[in-house]
Amino acid sequence: MMKSDNSRRAFLKTGSLAAGISLVSPFDFWRNTDAEMDRIMIDDLNMIGAYGSWAANIVGDNTPMFSFRNDHYTNVRSWQSLAKQMTMDRIASPQINGVPEVTLEDSYEYDGLAVEEISWQLPYGPVTKAILLKPANASGPLPGIVALHDHGGNKYFGRRKITRTSDDQHPLMSEHQEHYYEGRAWANEVAKRGYVVLVPDAFTFASRRVLLEDVPERIRQGLTDNDPENPENIEAYNRWAGGHEHIMAKSLFCAGTTWPGVFFAEDQKALDILASRNDVQSDNLGCAGLSGGGLRTVFLGGLDERIKCSVCVGFMSTWRDFLLHKSFTHTWMAYVPLLPRELDFPEIMSLNMPSSVLVLNDSDDQLYTLPEMERAEGILNSVYQKADLSDHFKCSYYPGPHKFDQAMQLEAFNWFDQWLK
Repeated sequence: MMKSDNSRRAFLKTGSLAAGISLVSPFDFWRNTDAEMDRIMIDDLNMIGAYGSWAANIVGDNTPMFSFRNDHYTNVRSWQSLAKQMTMDRIASPQINGVPEVTLEDSYEYDGLAVEEISWQLPYGPVTKAILLKPANASGPLPGIVALHDHGGNKYFGRRKITRTSDDQHPLMSEHQEHYYEGRAWANEVAKRGYVVLVPDAFTFASRRVLLEDVPERIRQGLTDNDPENPENIEAYNRWAGGHEHIMAKSLFCAGTTWPGVFFAEDQKALDILASRNDVQSDNLGCAGLSGGGLRTVFLGGLDERIKCSVCVGFMSTWRDFLLHKSFTHTWMAYVPLLPRELDFPEIMSLNMPSSVLVLNDSDDQLYTLPEMERAEGILNSVYQKADLSDHFKCSYYPGPHKFDQAMQLEAFNWFDQWLK
């Protein structure tokens, strides 16, 4: 439950005093003087025109209130306690108690892997389906990875985007993997290296998608759920689902939560399930994903202390990049009201230090500007250096557009081997 401004100010005051930290009021950070308002002048064209400089100055160039880069933070644990509480307040995750009961729907072997098709029911919405992969000849517990599928403008599919469980793959998934993953099912490939990999459908994707039959007829735009695996019907559904995002986002705000908050709550349940298995080393857990999966990696890897290592692919920039240049290229799923005043986007990943973070960027990624990707890298570098954890953070750039190709996958898998084995 989110605190009121008054109770939150009281929390900050008492919490910081208990931690031995001297803080100025967050409202002092939120207000820029007239002189500061003149500092950020947007010379280039931006998405909101003449309002660009004004909007950029609402946050300003000051280091955000809850950034570890501020001089008054010296103890990592004390800072994390305050900053995590604030971030959790802002994302306002729905509470899901307990570990869901898992149903094993099928099990078999494919391409050297033991495959389990499993499902679980959350307190709301349709059943969540997932695929679990591990080496077929595995003996004893292995490190675990939650593999987070992408968005890709395709809500009809989820777990199938990054897995392959038979030679008879849906043609749209063959195309998807060729386009984004250089023809590989990356969850399979990392499992083969000695991991138990869980790939759940995300909120509003695949088994968790909004069904047309469940919304009023006036919202359906004449579409039905008939013959759902037909490529033409899938493409029609995905167009509809893209146009439905603003409705879902506004509804979540009205419910007092956020899309990242729901993602985090549901991804934590997947992590609960993975960590509770006898074949998983619960003290060696990681997560990774491209694009929308990279977004989910930022929050799960930054906020759940069980994550020892994470790899964010194709989703690392700054709030200013979204504000001025690139929000039109992104889903409604990325935004948390008020958080940009308190913590820049890349710093969410640092909330779980000493957890190790690898960021993989494409230098020609059309979803971000290169200067802001580089600024995000600099922010995380500063935080990890200040915490004397420089070796726990790495950022690499690869040529080309938005993707997670084989060269990037190799670096990601080696990162997991370094920190989870």
